[in-house]
Amino acid sequence: MKSLLSRRIHPVYLAFMAVSFMVGIAGALQAPTLSLFLSREVAVRPFWVGLFYTVNAVAGIVVSLLLAKRSDSRGDRRMLILFCCAMAVGNALLFAFNRHYLTLITAGVFLSAVASVAMPQIFALAREYADSSAREAVMFSSVMRAQLSLAWVIGPPLSFAIALNYGFTAMFLVAALLFVICVALVWFTLPSVPRAQVSVAVPIAEIGGWKNRDVRMLFIGSVLMWTCNTMYIIDMPLYISGVLGMPDTLAGLLMGTAAGLEIPVMLLAGHYVKRFGKRNMMLLAIGCGVLFYLGLVLFHSRSALMILQLFNAVYIGIIAGIGMIWFQDLMPSRPGAATTLFTNSISTGVILAGVIQGALAETFGHHSVYWAAFVLALVALALSWRVREKRVI
Repeated sequence: MKSLLSRRIHPVYLAFMAVSFMVGIAGALQAPTLSLFLSREVAVRPFWVGLFYTVNAVAGIVVSLLLAKRSDSRGDRRMLILFCCAMAVGNALLFAFNRHYLTLITAGVFLSAVASVAMPQIFALAREYADSSAREAVMFSSVMRAQLSLAWVIGPPLSFAIALNYGFTAMFLVAALLFVICVALVWFTLPSVPRAQVSVAVPIAEIGGWKNRDVRMLFIGSVLMWTCNTMYIIDMPLYISGVLGMPDTLAGLLMGTAAGLEIPVMLLAGHYVKRFGKRNMMLLAIGCGVLFYLGLVLFHSRSALMILQLFNAVYIGIIAGIGMIWFQDLMPSRPGAATTLFTNSISTGVILAGVIQGALAETFGHHSVYWAAFVLALVALALSWRVREKRVI
């Protein structure tokens, strides 16, 4: 028992938890209010708000692909994380003091794209550390992912509170300070883990993953899952205030509630995944997502929106943690590339979400956004049904 306890409170284990929490809360301060920032401070129409998300996601994919291959083959992954966190500081400072759309969608997007690589690299380093130290990778990753959810419990309400009471400049400055703290934590606490050698028996093309049918199907399904989620995140603050006539702060409360509920969901998913399997748990999650988006179409009261967050929490809590591990299991010996492919499915979802949400909201109104999310979630469920539990060599 004493050995188990000391293993759970190992300093490096706690360091990964702290870093993922701090990076998460810094991001959770900026993301929830971005659509409001662009529409109110930068004064652009819904189409240009959606376009910003799309361009930002495209840049994120390009940059992460360029860095992922290098991160798996050479160099200290920890130094790459440090560089990305430093770029995040610059990005937050730019948004704090600039209100020019063209500057934000160019220089801001570039800095944001580099900064976005930090989180997948932290998870890839964590997977390598778990494998090298004989830790249970699924539970380790689930607990780390729970730190992000905890960050999103605190981040969105705090983001709206700071932005609405003290202004967006103050909110972005707080985010910059948090990223500075992240740099210090990474430098002083995270380990450098030697690269695992790739087995010569496994073809490089297969390790890369994309030629594997299961990886392709999971990627497309994951893209659609995150498209639905991002459409909701972009549209919901505007929908709450502009259509339902409710306070802006309700959007932050809904995001925080969902994130709070995600924490026990992630921990339970990490505990029960060996019993029920990744595939079954993912199908359960996507089914809850289908019910969530259908609920957004049918119910519009404050209490209904709060209750629906339970389905949203099961949906995001499982796909965010188990989904990443599923990619890693389908792509053995390439944790960086697998994690980046997972995060690129999120970025690709953001691309589609930005285009779809902007076009639908401006042309047909905000209600149409949730009908589209419902349909896409059904397609994601059908695709994921066809993916096997793990890679078969």
